[in-house]
Amino acid sequence: MTPAAPLAAAIDLLSEIEAAPRRPADAAANAFFRARRFIGGGDRRAVSSWVWQVLRAHRRLGWWLERAAGSATPRLLVGASLALEGMTRDTLEHAFSGGRFAPPPLTEEEAAVLGRLFGHTLEHPAMPEAVRLELPEWLLPLLHARFGAELEAELAAMAGEAPLDLRVNLLKGTREEALRALAGEGLEAEPTPLSPWGLRLAGRRPVTSGSSFQSGLVEIQDEGSQLVAALVGARPEMRVADWCAGAGGKTLAMAMDMANRGHIAACDVSAARLEGAVRRLRRAGVFNVERHLVAAGDKWAKRRAGTFDRVLVDAPCTGTGTWRRNPDARLRLAEKDLLELRPKQAEILARAARLVRPGGRLVYATCSLLPAENEEQITAFLAAAPEFSVVPLAEAWPFATPAPVAGPYLALTPRAHGTDGFFAAVLQRDIATAGTEQ
Repeated sequence: MTPAAPLAAAIDLLSEIEAAPRRPADAAANAFFRARRFIGGGDRRAVSSWVWQVLRAHRRLGWWLERAAGSATPRLLVGASLALEGMTRDTLEHAFSGGRFAPPPLTEEEAAVLGRLFGHTLEHPAMPEAVRLELPEWLLPLLHARFGAELEAELAAMAGEAPLDLRVNLLKGTREEALRALAGEGLEAEPTPLSPWGLRLAGRRPVTSGSSFQSGLVEIQDEGSQLVAALVGARPEMRVADWCAGAGGKTLAMAMDMANRGHIAACDVSAARLEGAVRRLRRAGVFNVERHLVAAGDKWAKRRAGTFDRVLVDAPCTGTGTWRRNPDARLRLAEKDLLELRPKQAEILARAARLVRPGGRLVYATCSLLPAENEEQITAFLAAAPEFSVVPLAEAWPFATPAPVAGPYLALTPRAHGTDGFFAAVLQRDIATAGTEQ
């Protein structure tokens, strides 16, 4: 691509993301690049970098454009980002030259809007707090309640680019072997500080095309997600249910923890997600997993009530802990989403709890930072299910190193732990409930 072509492609990709506001930006980007295979790896990274930079600053850029009497079109968002970064007027106009593969020239109106931004930077003291922090207004008090005086620092940690975390598949090799294999592919990884299975690469790297990934030696998985899977305490010969398994990331980690012995039921309401797990399971060399599609009127769970040693509920949530990777998610999130999710989470948790045998454990997890989806759900569940009690994190923690969080639950944030934001609670069913109806 010519130097101006990535800029034009970034504007086109932003237009496609804007046209499908409920579709995740990474899904839109994957489809965009699949349809344009002529765009090389370096140019893809340049295009993605521009787009994600705009998404991370979308509310602030929109605030500046409104102040300059403009609208937040993809062209003006990109132009504003460049102008507020310090690009000169001549350089910006040259970037929009209208030449081959370049974006069309700026209109008089666009040039006038962007002209009002030169000499400024992205930050401005007059910005409302929610704009400055890149949040919907309704979410600001909820996150203030969660973080208090630390809110700005926590959100600053979520404003940057996330590293790429990998989980070493111990069914295929050791962490040391994976480090050497990745180094042979030109990928310098470091061990993650909390998960003994984890490796970390800086930024987005082309891992999936390499032999380490293709052979199943490593799997892409955030360190926080690895810790949630480890908290389940799945062991060889156990019966384990992954109740919201999706494409099977935590299923794979638990199967590894079980050394492929025992049985895992990977359950989900999406046939497409479960189908997506098949290739991952084969690549990882996992063969102790049964997939089950949860459907209305399904008797599967009723017939297996009280038969599982461990049940993981990775509940659908607002995803507020993943904003480093998905900055567009904060633009899509509406208050009604949280209001709709909370009863679904409670229903899913109650239904999954029936699978746990007396003496077994139930793990409830989200990638949310909001107490309404986390601690408050656990409090309500325990009030309705007194046969369950909390296993304190220090007791449930599966590794020799101390747990990274004080208190009864695992609560991770990018700032404090370098992971995505995760919550997990470990609950145990009283052994005295054997033979009772739940």
